[in-house]
Order: sequence, then C-alpha cells, then structure tokens
Amino acid sequence: MTSALRRGLIVAALHVAIVSSLGVKLLVDRQTRPRVWARVAPVDPDLPVRGRYVRLRIEGALADGAGAAQGLPVTLGVRDGALVFVPATGADSRTLSARSRLVDSGRTAVVLDQPIAFFIAEHARDPSILASGEELWAEVTLPRRGGPRPIRLAVKKDGVLTPLD
Repeated sequence: MTSALRRGLIVAALHVAIVSSLGVKLLVDRQTRPRVWARVAPVDPDLPVRGRYVRLRIEGALADGAGAAQGLPVTLGVRDGALVFVPATGADSRTLSARSRLVDSGRTAVVLDQPIAFFIAEHARDPSILASGEELWAEVTLPRRGGPRPIRLAVKKDGVLTPLD
C-alpha cells in the first residue's frame, strides 16, 4: 500500500467518524432531551436550490405570565406537555430570539424569529397546504443549545393530532 493511499484512507476514516459522531449525538439528544408537540406556521414550502422542504415558525406560550416583547431573548422549555418560552436571564449563550404576535381567535403566541426547516420527500404532499380548520404541528426535540430540531409533522383538526407519513 502506498503512502498516498494510506493517507487517503485515513482521511476517509476521519470523515466517516465525524459524520457518524454527529448522527450519534442527534440520536442521543432525541432519546435524552425533552420532546414536545408545538404548533407551527409554514413560511415557504419549496426552494429549488436546497431541495423540497417546509420552513416552519415554532409557536408557544410565554412562561410564568411574563410580558411579551419584540426580540425577546428566551430559552425553550416544556411545561404541562406544552412548549413554553422562558425569558432568558443574564448572558446565557443558549438564548434564542422570539417575538409575540396575534394569532387566530385573538390569542397571543410567542414565535421564534428563526424558522426551522423540515425536509420532505420529493413526491410527498406539501404539508403546509391545509384544509379549513386544520393546524400544522411539529414534534421537536429541545437540545441543550440552539433551536428546536423537528422530528415529524402532524395535522390537528377538531382537537385530534394526526401524524403525517
């Protein structure tokens, strides 16, 4: 075996190890970190350069009755099985930016400023196109740092959450 081939195999093995470690980290987070269903609002369904996906804005409630504000620094949490935005205290490096907005029925929701992407199969039905009375929801993992990671989507109609294929 030549030294160039050996070096090439070592570099390839390092690449496989790096990608595998990221996959293992995501699987461990999915098993150990909180998971919650959160209402989402689709932003745009398709961008040809990146492939087929739905960009989603995560909605939740502001914890502890704190006043809502624009550009509010928050961390994510789960209370009573629902996603809540907890106002950040101090200089926490895990904070995200959120803003409040008026949604249906005069209800105020807090929405993350940074949308998340949920990639969909090429021939799958676009989940952002909903019938009247339906809401789009996403099950997300809440990692220690950064924004929520989507796992799967569901449609809620008449109070019943039905996961999509």
